[in-house]
Amino acid sequence: MNSKNKIQDISYFRLSLVDFLRESHPHLVNDHKFITARTEAALEAYEKAVRSGDNSLEAGEQANTILFEGLYFSKYDTVKNIFWNEFSKEIPEEEADAWAMLLLPECESVFAKYPLSDDFACEPEYDLLYTELTGTIALYLENHELQ
Repeated sequence: MNSKNKIQDISYFRLSLVDFLRESHPHLVNDHKFITARTEAALEAYEKAVRSGDNSLEAGEQANTILFEGLYFSKYDTVKNIFWNEFSKEIPEEEADAWAMLLLPECESVFAKYPLSDDFACEPEYDLLYTELTGTIALYLENHELQ
């Protein structure tokens, strides 16, 4: 792979990751070591796949597996969705992002009780997590006279 293509590929992986982090893991957007490590690992996986005969689409899938591993389930998205679904009367939808960031630390003890993984939202325990988080958020809002 020539130098120009390598720069384009690493830029592509970095931008893809940063865009995803902005949307689902905003607390990681400024973690440059994490972003660099993931981007370089994804590029390495891509190059290895191409060298072993995979086409660019297959190589890209392998790279994305590395790039987004452990990031598909988002605590932030979960809390934000609870605001949208359960507290839309108390918190306007356009404010849900800020409230999700504010309450993430309050919710960490709840998240810690569950074996979170990329496919956790498909597990039966997700409903229990959702219910428990909803209660935690309701108590927070009540204690701060927002409910």
